[in-house]
Amino acid sequence: MSAPDVKTDSRQMLARLREVMAEDSAGQARLDTITRLIAEEMHSEVCSVYLFRDEETLELCATEGLNPTAVHETRLKLGEGLVGRVARTGQRINSPDAPSERGFRFMPETGEEIFSSFLGVPIQRLGEKLGVLVVQTKDAREFEDDEVDALEVVAMVLAEMAELGAFIGEGAALTARHTQPVLLRGATGQEGAAEGHVWLHEPRVVITNPIAEDPQREMERLSEAVDELRVGVDKMLAGARGGGKEQIDVLEAYRMFANSKGWMTRMQQDIARGLSAEAAVEKEQSTARARMQQVSDAYLRERLHDLDDLSNRLLRILTGQGSETGAEMPADPVLIARHIGPAELLDYGRSLKGIVLEEGSVGSHAAIVARALAIPLIIHAKRITTEALNGDHIMVDGDQGIVHLRPDDTVGTAFRDKIAMQAAAQERYASIRDKPAETKDGTRLSLHMNAGLMADLPSLDGSGAEGVGLFRTELQFLVRNQMPKRAELSELYARVLDAAHGKRVVFRTLDIGSDKVLPYMKPNDEPNPALGWRAIRVGLDKPGIMRMQLQALLRAAKGRPLTVMFPFVAQFEEYRAARAEMDKALAREHVLGHEIPEKLEIGAMLETPSLAFAPDKFFEEVDFLSIGGNDLKQFFFAADRENERVRRRYDTLNVSFLRFIEGIVKRCEASGTPLSFCGEDAGRPVEAICFAAIGLRALSMRPASIGPVKNILRRVDLGELKAVIDAAADSGAQSVRPMVMEYLRNEGFAT
Repeated sequence: MSAPDVKTDSRQMLARLREVMAEDSAGQARLDTITRLIAEEMHSEVCSVYLFRDEETLELCATEGLNPTAVHETRLKLGEGLVGRVARTGQRINSPDAPSERGFRFMPETGEEIFSSFLGVPIQRLGEKLGVLVVQTKDAREFEDDEVDALEVVAMVLAEMAELGAFIGEGAALTARHTQPVLLRGATGQEGAAEGHVWLHEPRVVITNPIAEDPQREMERLSEAVDELRVGVDKMLAGARGGGKEQIDVLEAYRMFANSKGWMTRMQQDIARGLSAEAAVEKEQSTARARMQQVSDAYLRERLHDLDDLSNRLLRILTGQGSETGAEMPADPVLIARHIGPAELLDYGRSLKGIVLEEGSVGSHAAIVARALAIPLIIHAKRITTEALNGDHIMVDGDQGIVHLRPDDTVGTAFRDKIAMQAAAQERYASIRDKPAETKDGTRLSLHMNAGLMADLPSLDGSGAEGVGLFRTELQFLVRNQMPKRAELSELYARVLDAAHGKRVVFRTLDIGSDKVLPYMKPNDEPNPALGWRAIRVGLDKPGIMRMQLQALLRAAKGRPLTVMFPFVAQFEEYRAARAEMDKALAREHVLGHEIPEKLEIGAMLETPSLAFAPDKFFEEVDFLSIGGNDLKQFFFAADRENERVRRRYDTLNVSFLRFIEGIVKRCEASGTPLSFCGEDAGRPVEAICFAAIGLRALSMRPASIGPVKNILRRVDLGELKAVIDAAADSGAQSVRPMVMEYLRNEGFAT
């Protein structure tokens, strides 16, 4: 395959760059040489390199043509001036008259007032922004396409050189990467604290040869690797022929990308300009990731993810750097990844001490599995995959959403003190494991645990839980590539009941949709999925799936008591329709001669405010109700729990919300309907005692929360606490929390 004809001197420029890379010189001297070389090759009076000093600040680190005293003195904020705009958007700016451009900022200390034209391109690697490369001339001219392409190719090489440490050098401006302590802030996906060592889910492919010595050979290497990639995708597609249509559609789209002529042509052109095959692939991948950050459309983002994954596979073929790098997983691994699927996370199991993701959400599949495994999880930890290396010491504070990477001794000591205090508290909780959750005034509560995996069930005895208040059945659907069979589900549900040793298990029927999308079900492009086609709505529209699951549950019981709960019921008729499906399933099992449960309880989750105002007949017909606190709170306050900007604005102990729950309690008391509260707030001690004070007598939470909740319940007088809550409400306070916390401090509780 012959190289496309590209009219540019980029090959010559890269050849000279290779010589500079081979020189044994300090970082600053090398960077100065590079700017001088680029200025000469681009026939420009100025070449400057701006690098990030921190996330928000760019610093002029080298220049040819501007005032040399401005180096390491001139700084811009992200988005400030043309340089800052290039850095923020990841898009090039090519202007013949820079001072007239929107956002232009004049920096007198650089002496740049005599230069008119400006070409700035981002220095970035796989979505990580490293800096900006700029050339300027006195003549007012727009740089030609081949010149722009050449500068972007050089910027790609500079990004690789930065990764290899070429820019590490003198002065306070630049510090050695991957050696210094780093503090990263994210969002809590699962509470808890953990200390361990980094294990990268997909280790970065390190490119050691960004510049091609033999472009023709690089073309051949690329062609061979792409052929291998296409064969691999075809095998994946052939293996999926027996699966669902949606899965095949996804893989067909995958194959379309792998066979894209435009994708191949762009990489060939970059090789023709002087990049190696690996560098050409990564340049295309970096461009796709930059686009991904600008795109809001969910479908298009998913397609860019496909392209990103294909590029990763192609890089591993070219470099031979597969997922198996020869590195040995540490004994205390903290998993680091951009994103990870539930099946992959389950493969690691409880061996992980913690998980840190660059992406994800509090309701993502990974978060669901992490909560089921009780592993601390932090999401939205930007830059973690580029900052961390396998084996790095790391501390994860899931409570605060903070990651300490390569922490110093002071941070390490304070963090270990926190873990020790938590361990001591757990020992204290273990001593009351078999004691009842009975308050000082003699009120008895039932504490149950949430589960979703067989791996959760050992916690039933260890935590002191009286039963499973919520078993999430969707995890078995989410971790597969095709719909599970009825026999498989029946066997699993039977093992769950066996492991419960006669304790009550509440099975919630399939709760999919919103943020839980089955990989083999065609996704719906909904403007607001949380309010869309999900949970019971899916089950009623696809009754075949619901019947299959109900039959699996009935057969799993083998005559034992069975408790089933329908999720996201918004109105009485939905519950009646779902219960009718259970009646049909029961009738079918009877006809087939299968054993029927000796006792069958059918309930609903109250997750929408509308159900709280259902007719009295609903409360009389339903066997039990469980308040789904996570969803109910977001709908009550109209605050998306996936939106970090609003989800923390509204307090669970808000007077309005507590009064609303109290109204539900009273309706259930009037009809004699058993009621429980299920969700994250049930496992928070202060919230739990407030729920108990307004009349709730059953709470369901993650196993680790049962000890702390039982401990505080056994020490509080609910009558006194109810008086405090009422006084706070009567005072006009928005939340009862301040007065409740004051009461607890006065009573000697550590808050």
